[in-house]
Amino acid sequence: MINFYGLFSVDAAYIVTGMAVIMLISVILAIIAVCKASSMKKKYRQFMKDSDGSSIEELIKNNLEDLNEIKKVSEQNSANIENIYEKLEYTFQKVGIRKYDAFHEMGGKLSFALCMLDKRNNGYVINVIHSNNGCFAYIKEIVEGQSYIELGEEEQKAVDEAVAGRTGDAQLGKKVNEMLENSGKTK
Repeated sequence: MINFYGLFSVDAAYIVTGMAVIMLISVILAIIAVCKASSMKKKYRQFMKDSDGSSIEELIKNNLEDLNEIKKVSEQNSANIENIYEKLEYTFQKVGIRKYDAFHEMGGKLSFALCMLDKRNNGYVINVIHSNNGCFAYIKEIVEGQSYIELGEEEQKAVDEAVAGRTGDAQLGKKVNEMLENSGKTK
C-alpha cells in the first residue's frame, strides 16, 4: 500500500496497472502517428516524383498562366456569343407562307405569299403570282409587322402567320406575343 500524505492509500498493483494502460495507449497513439507520417511521406514522394523543390514553383506558375489563357479565351467566347445574339435579332426568324390559286381557272395552288421577319417583326413579304402567261414576283417591306403599301388577303395572312411566330395560329400567336411583351415590361 502506498500512502499519499495521509489522505488516502492505494495498492501499488493499481498504480502499476494504470501506468501500464497509459503506456499501452501511448504506444498505440505513437504507432498511429508513425503510420500517418509514412502515408504523408508516400504522398509527398508521389507529388515530387521527377521534380525537385524549385520546379514546383515553375509548375504552379505554368498552371496560373494556363488558367489566365483559359480566362481570356472564355471572355472572348462570351463576347463572340453576345455578338452572335445581337446579329440574330436582325436575321429572319419568323416565316409565314400562304399558297393560293391567284386565278381560279388555273387549278392548283401555284401562287404564294412568303413573309420573312426578324425578331422585331421587320422584313419582307414576297408575293409570287403564277398565271398562264408567266410568273410575277412582288416584294413589299414590313416594318414592325405593318406594311406601308396595301397588302392583299394572302399577303396579310402570311404576315399574320410570321408575326405569330412558331405557333402557326395567327390569332393565338398575337395573344402570346402580347403576353410576352407585357410580362417583359413588368419585369
